Amino acid sequence: MTREQAISRLRAAGCVFAEDEADVLIEAAAAGPSLAGMVERRASGEPLEQVVGYADFAGVRVRLRPGVFVPRVRSELLVRLAATEIRPDALVVDLCCGSGALGLALRHRVPGITLHAADVDPVAVECAIGNLIGNVHRGDLFQALPESLRGRIDLLLANVPYVATGHLAFLPAEARDHEPRTALDGGDDGLAVFRAVAAGAREWLAPGGLLISEITEAQTPIASTIAEGNGLTATVTTDDDLDARAILARRPR
Repeated sequence: MTREQAISRLRAAGCVFAEDEADVLIEAAAAGPSLAGMVERRASGEPLEQVVGYADFAGVRVRLRPGVFVPRVRSELLVRLAATEIRPDALVVDLCCGSGALGLALRHRVPGITLHAADVDPVAVECAIGNLIGNVHRGDLFQALPESLRGRIDLLLANVPYVATGHLAFLPAEARDHEPRTALDGGDDGLAVFRAVAAGAREWLAPGGLLISEITEAQTPIASTIAEGNGLTATVTTDDDLDARAILARRPR
């Protein structure tokens, strides 16, 4: 398959950036996979990052596999905020880690941290193990973590699912059809998982420890109330360029 043929097929499938995507697929095909096969996978709606097996995110290349949540550019805000808030010797947990992208990017920026990661999805856990090489745990939120971390976590980086259940049908098809629902569905108001994380955060965070999570503008007042109701001091930071919003909830010292 030529580049022109790849572009034509992708364009016919509705890929807006057909030329750029064709170049990415051609580069990936140089390592052995069939270009025609990858083009067909992409044309059928599979996320480009899952097709080529990686995503470039916040300065690192994250290995991906089919069925694993693709890290979003807007989540770079969480990494940037986290890097400014921790010391090089901090104990960090990437909760709801998916591929481990946030933890990997944060460790790249602050190399001395001790990093643990956890997810409930076994496919995501295997993917995260490949990216992070160790300290990756499978289980439901805090139940996945070693007991030795209780009360010692300096930073809880929790990119929890926050799409309201009723809004899932409006997501792009590549997310609905190719990413796990557990990585997207945040319950009736999108904050069900955040509630569970906030409820356990004070017990797992060290004094002065920080929870950072992604939310929407509409969720801001409720998320702040949830955090403060669990004994955490909440602030919200936004980045208009990334169209991103994060809540920072700190355990008092």
